[in-house]
Amino acid sequence: MQNKHDSNNNTNVSHLDLANAIRFLSVDAIENAKSGHPGAPMGLADIATVIWQDFLSHCPSDPAWINRDRFILSNGHASMLLYSLLYLSGYPITIENIKNFRQLHSPTAGHPEFSYIPGIEMTTGPLGQGLATAVGMAIAEKALAKDFNDKEHKVIDHYTYVIAGDGCLMEGISYETCSLAGVLKLNKLILIYDDNNISIDGKVNAWFNEDIAMRFRSYNWNVINSIDGHDPKAIKEAIKKAKLSDKPTIIITKTVIGYGSGKDLEGSHKVHGSPLGIENIEKAREQLGWNYKSFDIPSRIKEKWNLTDKGNNLKNQWNQLWQSYYSKHPTKAKELQRRINAILPVDLSKKIIDQAKLWQQEINEKDQSLATRKASFKTLSFIAPMCTELIGGSADLSPSNLTQWSGSVDINETLINNTYAHDEDHNTLYGNYIHYGVREFGMSCIMNGLSLHGGFIPFGGTFLVFIDYAKSALRSAALMKTKAIYILTHDSIGVGEDGPTHQPIEHIAMIRSIPNVLDWRPCDIVETTIAWDEAIKYQGPSTLCLSRQNITAQKRNMNSIENIRKGAYTLYETNEGDANPDIIIIATGSEVSLAMDIAKELINLKVRVVSMPSHAKFLAQDPSYREEILPKSVKKIAIEMAHSISWHRFVGDNGIIISIDTFGKSAPAEDLFDYFGFTTKKIIDKIQDWIN
Repeated sequence: MQNKHDSNNNTNVSHLDLANAIRFLSVDAIENAKSGHPGAPMGLADIATVIWQDFLSHCPSDPAWINRDRFILSNGHASMLLYSLLYLSGYPITIENIKNFRQLHSPTAGHPEFSYIPGIEMTTGPLGQGLATAVGMAIAEKALAKDFNDKEHKVIDHYTYVIAGDGCLMEGISYETCSLAGVLKLNKLILIYDDNNISIDGKVNAWFNEDIAMRFRSYNWNVINSIDGHDPKAIKEAIKKAKLSDKPTIIITKTVIGYGSGKDLEGSHKVHGSPLGIENIEKAREQLGWNYKSFDIPSRIKEKWNLTDKGNNLKNQWNQLWQSYYSKHPTKAKELQRRINAILPVDLSKKIIDQAKLWQQEINEKDQSLATRKASFKTLSFIAPMCTELIGGSADLSPSNLTQWSGSVDINETLINNTYAHDEDHNTLYGNYIHYGVREFGMSCIMNGLSLHGGFIPFGGTFLVFIDYAKSALRSAALMKTKAIYILTHDSIGVGEDGPTHQPIEHIAMIRSIPNVLDWRPCDIVETTIAWDEAIKYQGPSTLCLSRQNITAQKRNMNSIENIRKGAYTLYETNEGDANPDIIIIATGSEVSLAMDIAKELINLKVRVVSMPSHAKFLAQDPSYREEILPKSVKKIAIEMAHSISWHRFVGDNGIIISIDTFGKSAPAEDLFDYFGFTTKKIIDKIQDWIN
């Protein structure tokens, strides 16, 4: 095997020494765990060393420094590569953490998990999502830079580096987001493609042999092809060229998986997902000239690898720039600080609640009906001018999702044409709205990237039924507790004539089953407004499931508005304040008005109607409140035009659930309501039969 690793200047530590430190920390940890993926860290060590030693602008003593370059390991199974880099360069990770790789309660999990160790920019493992999320980070960098920088003060000026393998580029999400990245000319996005031709099943050319260079040229990317991934000079020159481009860049590197592991292993799928074994590790030490014991990194190599001082110098230089910027643009600087620190505007929640009360007063004075998607649009139009960090978009359904409020400025146009808009105060505005095209999964990954980068609260719209396409990104957001707001309209068979393909049935239950997701299905503009307020404040993903059809707004006591945020509350009682109703009807969304009609027809029963816009919020309440709203001793009926599975825990064994556990039909909405039994008469008949 040819040695292409030149010595570093003015030191007795060579590039090979630095790369081998990564390799052997990785294989030793994997061997210790008897589990892991040694091939990719061994093959990628040279590339990672060049990026981190020569290019990456970051600060190990302040991992959250806003102007750091982002480094994303999209092929997250190579996690020991990242853990080794963090440990060697000075991040708060110990050798004991390395030795406890993949063990219970260790921060060095099998795949990189966001927030476990400072320096991990995102959770990776589901292939392709790291690359896709990095596109969102690159959009965030470019949009913030355009909004806040001036010619002398580039306070936001950093790159997003991604390492991705064959699996990432096989996943369809790589197409969705890389296509959009090319359109948006995200020139500070640099993708290093680890073209080692190996996956778990073997050599990938039997099932993946497309021309990657041609593919990315068609996306309008800058393509740097045929780079030897074990030649540090070639890697360095390629990254330098990438930085000169006005497009995103893919650097296609040929590497040998399991580099240095010996002729029986390197370059084969055998080294992909299994420990090397002690004997093979010893052979690798001999082949690569690493004459040290397990987990032993000589002090001279540790010193060369440690990037703390370099990072501190970079941050100190930036701090001087920031002070100058702050002196020149104090208002903009404070606004940028507020957004980066995720501090919501002063009194935002109070203003939202006050507006909800005004809308409630109007409803109490005059009957109203409105689709909750339109209620969401009215709420968004009220909130967004006060909350400049909101950045919206839709997967080609803006007129249906109603996500494009009047102050929206298309990032697509401003990025492509390098133009600006102005808000009402004549401030320069680069953009706050993204047309994602028909890319639900891509939109959701990009929202995660925008949120993880900082400075933005993203929201994105599609039909509820198409959350299927985005579910994996929603789950990733839940794992990371990443703030992202999903506007999911056309939330029931009320979609009507579009039929079963567009009528969500199981989707709400699926959303409710994901930990850390805040589900909302409001019944009118007041509940919708509270849902928006909660979603903006919540540190995690929120879903707002909204109706296509108009639904009756509910008259309610002003004092009950605050209880909406508890997830469920008493909307109506035959005898107000009665602690012992005969039955409780629980409903969400459009079915709340149906529940109210039913309650008022059941004149021989004491009825309580509970609106439950959020299961997650209600389940998070104190048990005493839950018992107050839904006493265990009272019979309960749940009404929702969706699957029944999420309702059993609320109604218990002696209750009934009026739901839809089949797919829908194509017909006008009113015909569907009658066919599936969602009319006042049909539900009253069921209740009477049940009681009798």
